[in-house]
Amino acid sequence: MNKTVWIINHYALTPEQGGLNRHFYFAKELQRRGYKVRIFSSSAIHNTSINMIEKDEKCFFKDVEYEGVTYTYLKSNLYKGNGIMRIKNMLGFAYSIKKIWKSYAWESPDVIYTSTPDIFSAWKAQRLAERHNIPCVVEVRDLWPLSIVEYKGFSNSNPAIMVLYSLEKKIYSRADALVFTMAGGGKYIEDKGWDKKISLDKVFHINNGIDIKAQAEQAKTIITDDPQLEDDTFKVVYAGSIRYVNNVEKLVKAAEAIGRRGIGVSVLIYGDGNYRRELEEYCRSNNVDNVFFKGQIPKENIPYILDRCDLAIISARQAGIWKYGGSLNKLFDYLNAGLPVVSNFKMGYSILEDCGTELETDDPEVMAGAILSYVTMDKEQYQTVCENAKKTSAEYDFSKLTDKLETVIHYACDNKVKRKEE
Repeated sequence: MNKTVWIINHYALTPEQGGLNRHFYFAKELQRRGYKVRIFSSSAIHNTSINMIEKDEKCFFKDVEYEGVTYTYLKSNLYKGNGIMRIKNMLGFAYSIKKIWKSYAWESPDVIYTSTPDIFSAWKAQRLAERHNIPCVVEVRDLWPLSIVEYKGFSNSNPAIMVLYSLEKKIYSRADALVFTMAGGGKYIEDKGWDKKISLDKVFHINNGIDIKAQAEQAKTIITDDPQLEDDTFKVVYAGSIRYVNNVEKLVKAAEAIGRRGIGVSVLIYGDGNYRRELEEYCRSNNVDNVFFKGQIPKENIPYILDRCDLAIISARQAGIWKYGGSLNKLFDYLNAGLPVVSNFKMGYSILEDCGTELETDDPEVMAGAILSYVTMDKEQYQTVCENAKKTSAEYDFSKLTDKLETVIHYACDNKVKRKEE
């Protein structure tokens, strides 16, 4: 008999709501294999003004089915940016997790699988599992608070940061299994000196990934009407957020450098964020006419768009956190489309060796040179890189990733029994 799995993730989205839908694909594949799955998420949809439970609705939970997967939304406040309202949303969602049991205990979950976009909800989900003697798998999507230290300039000795590290260590040590989306999770634990307290035997790695079959269908049927996608210009694409951490300004300046050389390359930027207007103004003021901001688009439109581009970009500010690897959703979309990838930062445990270029610097001139190397590349060599990208992406189809997830689920259940006996 297969198991009932509760997935608790603050930012679990459906594919039509945005890109944070790893757990939708896991749920869909697990259900195909006979599991029962319910996803608990915040009613406030991340980076939107959508709330699945309006203020005047009396319910605290709302069940919504999407393509056979049940989402249970917990009533949460809307927020913009990273200010006090977002913190209130994080803490409110975490606090609400304890109310789940009263309404849904009849399902008798065999495993609770929780994720750490922030660690507060993971901590509360873990406590819920412990209270009811249920195995708990903790998925680590972000090394938090290390990312705050790296990108916000906080000191490791800051009292608040020290408290967060202490909570992170406690969550890891009490988990029945740990899943890191980045490959260097075990190395991170060793570097922190936590490996005496946290057994590396329970540390697993499962990347983000793609549904290859779904994307192939979307590329054929969900068409974006944009003449620019159909012309014969060499098209460079970036699809993702436009925020401080994404470092997209370096791509814009690389495009500017290419334009100064009189080479016909179009840079298409899909997405939104608080740096978008600033970059658009930069382009207007400096007559950068080869960069086109296309705005936010539904995720299902991405496969068609990528199929009509020639090169893809991943962009971020270089930081020590990347030595442990990363698992960017957009990277797998790019590779599945057979696109070579240029990255303006260096990542540990990279999968781009045969299908892209990782730069040691985010200098725009260097990035411009990397882009132009693909523009001028021998056709046969370019085609080989594209084929390598497709081969790499095939290893990250959710059917294969769910094989790994099943191994983790069974390990967590066995480990729970073992720990009780000790």
